[in-house]
Amino acid sequence: MMEGTAGVSGRRHADESLLDNPDRLAEHDPGGMLRFTASAGAQVRESAALAAEANLTVLADEGRPRAVVIAGIGTAGRTGDVLATVAGPRCPVPVIPHRSAGVPGWVGAADVVIAVSASGRSPEALGAAEAAHRRGARLVAVGAPDSQLQSVAERARAPFIPVPRRAPARASLWALTVPVLLAARTLGLVKVNEADLAETAARLDADADRCRPTAESFVNPAKSLALGLSGSIPIVWGSSPLATVAARRFGDTLSANARYPVVTGALGEAGRGRVGLLDGVFGGLVEGERDIFADPGETDGDATRLRLVLLRDGGLNAEDDTDEPLAVEERRADAVQTLAERRGVRCDVVTAEGGSALERLASLMAVPDFASVYLALAHGLDPMAVPAITEMKELANQ
Repeated sequence: MMEGTAGVSGRRHADESLLDNPDRLAEHDPGGMLRFTASAGAQVRESAALAAEANLTVLADEGRPRAVVIAGIGTAGRTGDVLATVAGPRCPVPVIPHRSAGVPGWVGAADVVIAVSASGRSPEALGAAEAAHRRGARLVAVGAPDSQLQSVAERARAPFIPVPRRAPARASLWALTVPVLLAARTLGLVKVNEADLAETAARLDADADRCRPTAESFVNPAKSLALGLSGSIPIVWGSSPLATVAARRFGDTLSANARYPVVTGALGEAGRGRVGLLDGVFGGLVEGERDIFADPGETDGDATRLRLVLLRDGGLNAEDDTDEPLAVEERRADAVQTLAERRGVRCDVVTAEGGSALERLASLMAVPDFASVYLALAHGLDPMAVPAITEMKELANQ
């Protein structure tokens, strides 16, 4: 074994039979990533209760801020993307995700900084919290209890919302996101009410049941999606800003859990260049060389093909004045599906459901989250233990 690969295991080709064997699934998932993924609905409820116990009302005492900066990296950074898309284009102040240490140079007493870290010790969140305190900006901190981040919040006399560290950060998106949304609600930036949270949690619970390990592949949407992606290069595009957040989240989990390379982004941006991938050596060219008399279910040896996953959001933001942007997005989604069909590139579609923006976002994330775990397990990989992540942290701290 080559130096640096001592912790790497698994198999090049997916074992489809493993996914329909609950005992083998449990054996290959010793850390319980499937269980943690299924806790998303519970995370929404628990985090809402913990946020209610924090004194967030002090945020509103100084009125509406000039801007809100959400500081964090990785899954914590995605919470800023969620807030920005749920707030929508008519949000009265800028909502700015920030993924570097410290804060932007213009941040001052007129602004709010929300520092997010599942562990409570990421340099990005800690640096942002300390900088916000020095500059007199209002601060909210979200992270593990009894952590460095809580200490900074206490020194700054700022609200701190604890996130019990029961799962890896990448399986704790909802635990981190709900406090951010509720802090923004206190500031008057989003309209997320208790009914929205309850319906979102119920949606996540229902999807967890559909994607449970004991549900066979032909009725389990996450297992079906995982098997469709097996051996491919996934391209995940979102048809709207909300769906694009879900697409990028799927890229995060496919990379970390299943160790798959993936292209993600907005469908509108894809139409300005990346849609050319469908004509490339993993798209139309390789499909054009396929034996037309071969069994459609068989693959051509080691030929690697693209697999398109399209996340479609047919809902309207209540703050929008017109449905024209939606009509444009839907036409683009129809067009890319037609293009994929013409190039012989298979396409999976996940369509948003639900009334609120938050519930629709949950409906686009739940099945892909499970699919990334099932894809890892099919390859014999432990989705919890990612040697490269641990090794990189060790090397960076030398």
